[in-house]
Amino acid sequence: MPVYNMLHAFACVSGAVGVAFGALGAHALKNKLNPQQLAAWSTGTQYQLLHSVALLYTVSHLPIVGVASGPYLYASYAFATGITLFSGSIYGLCLTKEGAGIRKLLGPATPLGGISFIVGWAILAFAKRPLVR
Repeated sequence: MPVYNMLHAFACVSGAVGVAFGALGAHALKNKLNPQQLAAWSTGTQYQLLHSVALLYTVSHLPIVGVASGPYLYASYAFATGITLFSGSIYGLCLTKEGAGIRKLLGPATPLGGISFIVGWAILAFAKRPLVR
């Protein structure tokens, strides 16, 4: 599958999951999670949705056929990584009990995902910069 198709599909599925998880948090989980967990869940869904749209933007700058490279590809990977690590780890932390072994992996994944988001935005800041020759 060409990278354009893969990243485009990831962005669309991520957007759908973000909406579904937002509804899940607002309805099914509101009596199961404490207020801090609900706030974290909401942050995870908001960042997931925002960066799914950002990912669609970056993917729209990639060639549909041929080899993709350059800042938009790197920003796309950064956003996809950020969605997975940041939002995914927040969901996992909210749904697992204190002391569960997986939490040792999920906790450090959250800031790594945040850094991935920052890297994606930084790459975009320079994407349209004229090349110095």
